[in-house]
Amino acid sequence: MVSGRGDSSPPLARSTLDRVAHRRTDPQWLAQAWAGARVLVLDVEAGGRALVRTDTAVPELVLVGADGLPPALAAGAMFLGVEPDGTAVFCVHGTLPTVPETRPAQLRSIGHLLSDRDAGLFTTALALTNWHLRHLYHPVTGEPTRADEAGWSRVDRTGERVWPRTDPAMIVLVHDGVGGGEGRCLLGNNATWPTTTGGRRFSCLAGYLEPGESAEAAVLREVREEVGVEVRDITYAGSQAWPFPGSLMLGFLAIADPAHPLRLDPAEIAEARWFSRQEIEAALVGRPVEVGDARLLLPPPSSIALFLVHRWLDERC
Repeated sequence: MVSGRGDSSPPLARSTLDRVAHRRTDPQWLAQAWAGARVLVLDVEAGGRALVRTDTAVPELVLVGADGLPPALAAGAMFLGVEPDGTAVFCVHGTLPTVPETRPAQLRSIGHLLSDRDAGLFTTALALTNWHLRHLYHPVTGEPTRADEAGWSRVDRTGERVWPRTDPAMIVLVHDGVGGGEGRCLLGNNATWPTTTGGRRFSCLAGYLEPGESAEAAVLREVREEVGVEVRDITYAGSQAWPFPGSLMLGFLAIADPAHPLRLDPAEIAEARWFSRQEIEAALVGRPVEVGDARLLLPPPSSIALFLVHRWLDERC
């Protein structure tokens, strides 16, 4: 179990659930647990939405009783773990139930607002559900697969089994190592991100790890490829799942020289520039910071990118 305040842990790295993995292969225990379980319903057709309460100060996930679910949904239930009070929690995907004073919401939009418990539940459920939807066939035999082990594996008719996979990716906040308000960080605007009426988004540099590559080597390579800059003093800052559909983001800080000219890969980065700590702090509190003909937008609150930005600001490195 991992728990912590939102400002000390990446937003989607928080959880209070005990996964009790040994129960996944115990059909008798699972059947008994299901009788009194709490169930999170995800509507994957609507972008992975779940119900949250609207009559509370902060969003709270709505979990329903297992006994009220249609048999078709119950048949596909995935076991997430056990709450501190001993109650089992499952996830199913289907049409969201009708519950007064609730609304559907996506993890991307509310993850940072959820409690440690709810953030862990929603993140795990979405990651596991996305894996099932993308692995309907065995990668070696080509045979159709079915869910097994309470949703934690898939097996084909020959008995060949596959388990959930996570794609590791690195994300790095590059900065100049200077303290105070004039210290600067390097952010980029992805070539696929449109400029909206709200402004232009800039974020940390990121990329997937390649086979045979360490996370630190990926940091060096990706920054060099995307903006043509060499970094040093790579420091690990934390990680979080990013189940869109199934990544693990490994977060780093690294130092580079702002005097080095930027050389952008136009297929990846439309624009990159150094921002002062004063500019970033202004953008965080809603004061306009101009980037060309648009207003600076920072990464969304549920992302580890914004966590890294805050880490840099707070450490005054």
